[in-house]
Amino acid sequence: MNDWKEIITADPEVMVGKPVIAGTRLTVEFIVERLADGWTEDELLQNYPGLTREQVHACLAYAAEMLSEVQMSSSRRRSRRSLRATIR
Repeated sequence: MNDWKEIITADPEVMVGKPVIAGTRLTVEFIVERLADGWTEDELLQNYPGLTREQVHACLAYAAEMLSEVQMSSSRRRSRRSLRATIR
């Protein structure tokens, strides 16, 4: 699942702008936290009957992409600091 953009939305009027599964109040954060707590995908689907596997996978794809962007941004900042230190 690479195209989470059709499933994950963010609206300042819904859950304070946190990314959510479109049409729900289930945040990506909530889904990822449940999985991190040891819930299985099947347990999520049983406890939230409107939730689909595709939506769970979209949450994970969104989280992975956001982490990748944060890591790349952090790496660029370190490179700029290193470059500035070299120039001095």
